[in-house]
Amino acid sequence: MRLVLVLLALFLTASPAWAARERMSAEDAYSLGLRYMKRGYYVKALEQFQRVRTYYRDDPYALKAELAIADVHFKKNEWDAARLAYEDFTRAHPRYKDLDYVVYRLGLTVFRKAPNVAARDQTWTTQAVATWASFAARFPESEWRDDVDADLTKARARLARKELLVARFYVDREAWPAVAGRAERLLTQFPASTDRFEALYLLGRSHHMMGDPDRAAAALARLEAEPEGAAWLRELQRAVAAEAPPPAP
Repeated sequence: MRLVLVLLALFLTASPAWAARERMSAEDAYSLGLRYMKRGYYVKALEQFQRVRTYYRDDPYALKAELAIADVHFKKNEWDAARLAYEDFTRAHPRYKDLDYVVYRLGLTVFRKAPNVAARDQTWTTQAVATWASFAARFPESEWRDDVDADLTKARARLARKELLVARFYVDREAWPAVAGRAERLLTQFPASTDRFEALYLLGRSHHMMGDPDRAAAALARLEAEPEGAAWLRELQRAVAAEAPPPAP
């Protein structure tokens, strides 16, 4: 009997708070979730946004709560959960008025997941570039465009450096066709990269070592047209003069 009375007392004590929450509008419930998120109470924020999405399905704030769930995962550095949430939102609401924000965050999520060191696997950096590649064309007036452009430049520079590192790896093994392939790939995919000068040097040197003077001369001519690549031009000229290509089999 005593246990029943205790449980009844607890119910009556909690009941006003429960009833007050039930009377909250979708906007108030969503705003409460935002306050939780701002203060770093991420578990409570997630619970609140999920409640809004579940119990106010036909209200515009349910859509905001759905996106806010992805934002909470992002703030918690839960990159996989955030990526899936943004992707699901994009598929479900392709005409959302602030879709530019969603695409920006989706790209940023995979970019943050990628390692900063170019020598490591850059699959996620590649995905970030793919996500943002058409951002400027799709959302020319977006407030996030400058941020996307800046991060896209960093991502492309990282991928270019990855190609250069692989090309250097093949140089050490005198695998000249592989060197030429990687250098050409860098130059084709990332023509504005600051690593393009060394790539041109490697391209010319590899063609020289493969016994293709015409292509070696073409790479040299491209370097001559790049004043900033003067140092690599001299390196290529020295290499061509000093290194004899192996005899044809």
